Amino acid sequence: MKFTLPTIDAQGVTALIYCRVSSKKQEREGDGLASQETRLRDYCARMGYSVAQVFRDKVTGSESRRPGLRAMLAFIEKGKPARFRIVFDHLDRFTRDFYLHADLRRTIAKLGAILETPAGVLDERSSSRLMENVTVAFADYHRINNREQTLNRMQARVSNGFAIFAAPSGYKYGRVPGFNGRMLVPHEPQASVVREAFERYVSRQLESQADVTRFVEEHPLYPKPKGGKLPHQRVGDMLRNPIYAGYVEAPCWGIERRKGHHEPLISYETFQRVQDRLNGLRISYRTDLSQDFPLRGFVLCDDCEGPLTACWSISGCAAKKRHAYYQCPKKGCASYGKTIRRGVIEGEFEAILKTAEPQPQMLDLATAMLKELWQRKQVNVAAETKALKASLAALEEQIDQAVERIVETTVPAVMRALEEKVQRLESDKLLLREKIETAATPRGDFDRRVITGLAFVASPWNLWSTGQIDDRRAVLKLTFAHRLRYKRGEGFRTPEMTLPFKVLGDFFSGENGMARPKGFEPLTPRFVVWCSIQLSYGRLTGRPRGLGRWSRDLEGPSGLGNPKIARNRGRRRPAPVGVRSPPGSRTWC
Repeated sequence: MKFTLPTIDAQGVTALIYCRVSSKKQEREGDGLASQETRLRDYCARMGYSVAQVFRDKVTGSESRRPGLRAMLAFIEKGKPARFRIVFDHLDRFTRDFYLHADLRRTIAKLGAILETPAGVLDERSSSRLMENVTVAFADYHRINNREQTLNRMQARVSNGFAIFAAPSGYKYGRVPGFNGRMLVPHEPQASVVREAFERYVSRQLESQADVTRFVEEHPLYPKPKGGKLPHQRVGDMLRNPIYAGYVEAPCWGIERRKGHHEPLISYETFQRVQDRLNGLRISYRTDLSQDFPLRGFVLCDDCEGPLTACWSISGCAAKKRHAYYQCPKKGCASYGKTIRRGVIEGEFEAILKTAEPQPQMLDLATAMLKELWQRKQVNVAAETKALKASLAALEEQIDQAVERIVETTVPAVMRALEEKVQRLESDKLLLREKIETAATPRGDFDRRVITGLAFVASPWNLWSTGQIDDRRAVLKLTFAHRLRYKRGEGFRTPEMTLPFKVLGDFFSGENGMARPKGFEPLTPRFVVWCSIQLSYGRLTGRPRGLGRWSRDLEGPSGLGNPKIARNRGRRRPAPVGVRSPPGSRTWC
């Protein structure tokens, strides 16, 4: 669209060139900043203008806070009373917002500058203002229309199961055969690190988000972030992102979670277990764990049951040697401020850990049992799949009933409660569908899934001896059921092991035997050859003086007719060997 160009005296005219693109893509392509500047310099040369300065922006045309635009206005303000001509390629390069253009027009008019394009000068004549307003209005319309179309396409792509937002850590956008456009693909080796972080967190090898952050930061295959520190918020977003489980969602657009077309790094079941941990975990954990003190926070003081802390101490001699100590930090405790040498407490702990090795024959038996269960699991796939489908049908029926109640109710509180219930049921339905797709078949082979775990149970010392803080914290969590108690000067109290070590260790410990009945009554003759008041089936039992009625079965060979029992009635008899009678009590038969 051309404007009427009046006669201009080019003598002494100073021009300011303004170039703008909306994105880096436009800068690289034909309408980039360099091409705009070249055309405008040629135009100024033909018109006889001297170019004083060139201002550039890489911002959308609807934004008023542009660095280049602000610098140009400041330059004009500083150069008064000179009158400048602001030359730009097209009106949509200057602004694409109707109301912003009107504000800039008034500001530039107050500064005494003139707007000009190769199509003509934007002066104050009615015909020129009409063309100018119409052009800006069309540019504003195209900007809004492009935004709406782009938004609609993005929403449709998410609805079809494709990710559109910035690729999270462990993914990148690439081409996949059979799909149009770019989609998420795993980006190695970051993807393996992220997968391992999820698995370690869900298995409690990493206890808190701080542990996950430290694990990712220190992993040699993960690229180092700026400053060397990974923000905790980024790790929290990673653990809550369903992209890693193969699902996409856009709550801001009302698009619920649905199955995506990209390759997942973890299963949806693992993702749900992570969410359960995140939602239920309300305890703060230490973030200053280091290689120097792996037992800090896990060993308790036996006097106050508080966790021991640790520190370095520098000797007062000229050598200034450093010494490592553990100590109780709780004031009022009998052991407060009393140090324990690191070599002593960690040496005693390692001695305990080396003894936590089950018998080899028990490991062989456990391996055979687990292998048989593994084979049975694969045989029962059809039955499990049928049960899962039945559960899915029942879940869908519950969702339909809840939706019907939402339609019928008019109480806002009830509607919100039902909507939350539907969301929970939909999440459970996604989990069931994933289990059905995998046919409830154990993933991986037996050696990878089971033998690795048994290798750890066989000797947790091997993992501890690596020296890595994450490996050592994992050994503590997987080997001991509770935190250890330590008495200064005496050592560790008896630790309580986790179930695998307890079962495999006690089975061949030599402490096995028949369990003898316990209770309020004495033992039966079947065990120690003496009579019980209530367990001598069919036998007459005497009574101590002062008691009530006689027992049943007064007749017969075991009753009062038996002269031996009659003679022994009321006589005190000693307790059997190995059984201690309470003081002042009598044993009767």
